[in-house]
Amino acid sequence: ALTFGSDEDRERALDGIRQIHKRVHGHLRTGTRRFPEGTPYSAENPDLVLWVHGTLLESVLLAYEQLVRPLTLAERDTYCAEAAPIAVALLARSEEVPRTWADASAYLGRMYASGDLEVTEQARSLAHAVLSPPAAAAWIAGPGTWINRVVTVGLLPPPIRRQYRLEWTRGNVRTFNVLVSTLRTLRHISPRAITQWPESRVVVPPGTHLPSEL
Repeated sequence: ALTFGSDEDRERALDGIRQIHKRVHGHLRTGTRRFPEGTPYSAENPDLVLWVHGTLLESVLLAYEQLVRPLTLAERDTYCAEAAPIAVALLARSEEVPRTWADASAYLGRMYASGDLEVTEQARSLAHAVLSPPAAAAWIAGPGTWINRVVTVGLLPPPIRRQYRLEWTRGNVRTFNVLVSTLRTLRHISPRAITQWPESRVVVPPGTHLPSEL
């Protein structure tokens, strides 16, 4: 809806996200090096919205280049520019939202070097639940669970991966490279009905207005 929907679809999706954000708030139960116990947090905090937006810019482009094809700098800039209104609509400060890949890279570099990012025990528990679900859930998901784990862990920045205490050996690197190559090949030979969202395959009459976001 955010990418391919009508103006009404997009606003409806944004409103749903805003309603979720309103419910996500509280105080840190466990302090970190930079943020003491009791520090308030809110999903509507512009700094946190910007951080999530920045990680999406980074990870979406990284995954696309791994699984589809390389991107030019102009394409990266276009993506950043067209994604910006979504972050602003979710309460990020407009003047802080990157509109180019250079600005996005600079922002991410500052964040990684700031010391603000710290993986806590709670974060490790959540990561374990996502990457290693209970046996029943893993059985239903099938090989998707294993693929998700390998790709997710492989794409993490090494310092963050180490903070999560996720093992990453030379064998893991070889597995990641083979898996990514296989997924990329499968994506290229599979029909569009499998590889693309239905909304993206809709034929739009000439002159029809489309949302620019994403």
